[in-house]
Amino acid sequence: MANKEIDQAAKSLSNLTLTPPPFISSTVTYRGLQIPSSWEETANSIAYDSCTCPPPIVLICGPGNCGKSAFSRVLLDALFKRYKKVGYLDTDVGQPEFTPSGCVSLQIIEKETPDFTVLCLKTPEKCLFFGDICAKSNAKDYVFYIFNLYNYFIKKYYKFEDLGESNKPSVPLIVNTSGWIKGFGLDVLVDILRYMSPTHVVKVKCSSARKNLPCGAFWMLGGQKSNAEIIEICAAQNNTQSIPKRKEARTMRDLRFIAYFRQCLPKDLGIPNYSELKRHLADIPPFEISLSKTNVTYLLCQESTEMTYHSWIGTIVGIGISSSVPSSASISAPWCVGLGIVSSIDVQRDKIYLVTPIPLHIVKKVDTLFRGSIEIPDCLIIAGNRDNSVFSSKDETVLKEHGN
Repeated sequence: MANKEIDQAAKSLSNLTLTPPPFISSTVTYRGLQIPSSWEETANSIAYDSCTCPPPIVLICGPGNCGKSAFSRVLLDALFKRYKKVGYLDTDVGQPEFTPSGCVSLQIIEKETPDFTVLCLKTPEKCLFFGDICAKSNAKDYVFYIFNLYNYFIKKYYKFEDLGESNKPSVPLIVNTSGWIKGFGLDVLVDILRYMSPTHVVKVKCSSARKNLPCGAFWMLGGQKSNAEIIEICAAQNNTQSIPKRKEARTMRDLRFIAYFRQCLPKDLGIPNYSELKRHLADIPPFEISLSKTNVTYLLCQESTEMTYHSWIGTIVGIGISSSVPSSASISAPWCVGLGIVSSIDVQRDKIYLVTPIPLHIVKKVDTLFRGSIEIPDCLIIAGNRDNSVFSSKDETVLKEHGN
């Protein structure tokens, strides 16, 4: 990616939009995909033909690179014509729609985002840090994470147990899934479908029959019928054949991380190239948190203590607060409140130095870090100066938050 693209690719704060780099075409409707005109009809039929109480729960599934996320955006736009809020449960840890990679998240979206030519980051309602871009690495926890986010949504936005909330309008939900649908991936999808029992299942089909999902309600046992309306749509056409799919996916992941950590810097700060971005991030006085009082959860492997301290530096970690845990016996991991880069560790001073756009009042409560295997973009690899640290979890001084 050319250096001049960084300002376009990494601007603004929380609910931000990003212009794709030039080699990812923005002349077509969505990331190089030509969206079929029939998609809008399908989305409108889901939004308007279904009853408002309860509103639809729509799960979108199909092979990778067929346009599931694109259709979810079309459907999101259609649902906003009828509802004031729409839930969006993103289970694609490799190419999520509104967060950096490595997360399973629930968004409650209150504003239309109809311009598909831009990427968009939003602060999730709830998020769990999976720590990898591939669900295969820990399918059990992956499924539990999805179930917990779904349970949270149902309880807070769909089925109200409190009689005082009986008149509160329910919120529709879009469930965007990954392209892992073969082998054990199909079993995972079956588990998700059975657990959620969506009102609509949208199956995106590509031209290669062997890549597609089985016909009908494949998740039902013994030929049982499903109450879900099954809708099959044709995949979006890829107009960017000259770009290797893996390279394009990696670029999109990098852009999301760049945009996320760009929030650490003032909005009006001009950044002409990657070197400048790296320099500015390294100059940020990092937050301090106590090493001995921080619980580090290794999501994919165990490391020896000696190797751990060295290997943390320059890595992206999930950040949590132990008192904020999903109300489920299936998982004990706290909600993820954001991401950070470990710029340095001082064992003697008992400090971890963390660069993150998370507000100060939240950082002061942090006592959990999640270590996964997320690869950090080269331009975000920083080694901060520990003497510049502006915050300690033991310090009661109220300091100016980063980026303001």
